[in-house]
Amino acid sequence: MRWQSMLAIYILFWTLAVFLVLPFGVRTAQEAGAELVPGQAESAPHGFSATKILIRTTIVATVLFVLFYLNYVYGWVTPEMLDWTAR
Repeated sequence: MRWQSMLAIYILFWTLAVFLVLPFGVRTAQEAGAELVPGQAESAPHGFSATKILIRTTIVATVLFVLFYLNYVYGWVTPEMLDWTAR
């Protein structure tokens, strides 16, 4: 596999991982014990830590990509295994 393809696939995994990671660790102002700003929705997150999300996203994306690449190299799951109509 060419390095450009690997980079593109990693970016896709990273983008997917952002949406997997975002809902975890979110606390509302009520849960954090802070006052609501007038006009703020009660469900709005209290604090946003971009560095935490970037680190978690990178870890999840790297693990997923390594599993994908190992499957590519060793052929654990092939397209033929997933073709249920060929029987």
